[in-house]
Order: sequence, then C-alpha cells, then structure tokens
Amino acid sequence: MENPFSLDGKTAIVTGASSGLGRHFARTLARAGAKVALMARRAELLAEACREIESFDGRAIPVALDVSSGASIREAIAAAETELGPIAILVNNAGIAISKPVLEVEAADWDRVMDVNLRGAWLTAQEVARHMVRLGHGGSIVNIASITAFRVAGQIAPYAASKAALVQLTRAMALELARHRIRVNAIAPGYIETDINREFFASPAGQAMIKRIPQRRLGKPADLDGALLLLASDASAYMTGATIAVDGGHLHSSL
Repeated sequence: MENPFSLDGKTAIVTGASSGLGRHFARTLARAGAKVALMARRAELLAEACREIESFDGRAIPVALDVSSGASIREAIAAAETELGPIAILVNNAGIAISKPVLEVEAADWDRVMDVNLRGAWLTAQEVARHMVRLGHGGSIVNIASITAFRVAGQIAPYAASKAALVQLTRAMALELARHRIRVNAIAPGYIETDINREFFASPAGQAMIKRIPQRRLGKPADLDGALLLLASDASAYMTGATIAVDGGHLHSSL
C-alpha cells in the first residue's frame, strides 16, 4: 500500500530555514523524500544546512530570501522552480519577535514584526499559490503560527497579533484556493526548546513556565514532525483551513 505521508519526488520550500525550527523542518521534509529549497537571508548558514541534508543523500539547495521584499520572494521562488521543479509544498516559517512592554512598543517595532510574520507570509504564500495555479498541480501551504494566536503572553503584543492574523489568513486563503486543489493549513507550536530559548527555560522563570504546561515539559522540534508531515503530504488531502496546536496541552490548561 502506498504511504500517504511520503513526499518522494515533491519539491518543498521552507522559509526561515537557516536555523532553529526552519532548519529542522527542512531536514524532516528531506528525510520524507522531498527536494527542499532552504530560504533565508544568512547564506553561510543555509549552505551548512544543505550540506547536512546532503549527508543523508537528501536533495537541498540554498536560496537567498528576504520575505519583506516582494521582488526577493518572486526571484527566490523562480529559482526554486528552475532548480528543483514544480513546487508542491510551502512551509511559511520565517518570523521574528520583539519583546517589549506594550507601552514601549514603537511603530517601527510593530511594522518590522508585521512585515516579516504577516506581510511576508502573505506574499510568499500568494506567489507560491500563483505558481501552483499556473502549473495546475495544486499543493500544500503550511503556515507556522503560534499558540500566542490564541493564548497571549506578556511583552509580545505585535508577535501575538501577527500570529493571530496569520491563523485567519490561513482560513481565508484556504477558502479561496480550495477550487485550485491548494490546501492551506497552519501549525501552532507551543513552547519548543531551541538554542535561542534554552538558557531562559533553565532559569527560575522558565522553569515556572514549564510547570504550567500540562505535560510538564517543553516540546522538542521533533514533536512537530507529525503535524508537519501530515499537512505537507497527501495524508491530509481532505484538510484545509485547519490549525493544529502542538503544545503539550497548554492551550487547554487553566493553570
């Protein structure tokens, strides 16, 4: 029986792929058989990530991308198509956060977060969708949201607002693109341990936060693999407009 989770021969794009979750997502897709275009601004880290994928005989290419620039997005997607073929999967992962009390957030802070997390995700998804419609093959767009779209935390107002908007954008695009056989879904990770936050979660404040998670642990990047492979593959052929929370039960906790 054919494996519905297989990505053999499919071309995937992962934005924000030079480090952290994006880099992990690219590895996961490659291990499932996809040819992956890793996109970000940091060329050296992209090249390193591609070499890592090639070490287990995966196919990957680095592509420079600035998601705040429409021209950069168009050039990057064209380069991915030229090198790897028709694009079947987009993982819209590029994102930033600025941590400040709401009374200290400046307009420039707000604009920067929205430009990357919302406008950048919109423009990238739109351009990939246009590619899919032009070639007529459909595909899957996976937006990386956050549980802060539903359960806010302090000092990240622009980030939380951008992720809430991304969830609604996911639904809106899913509605319009379904007729083109393009599925648009989202993953809302909870607290996932990465190099960036490991030090904080080792602190007393971080440990207290972990105790509020019903599973009493941080997530690992690998905990997102199941949702990612479900949404990227044909296993989710009848799913669109959905947001899957992967958070150890945090959204449903009153602790």
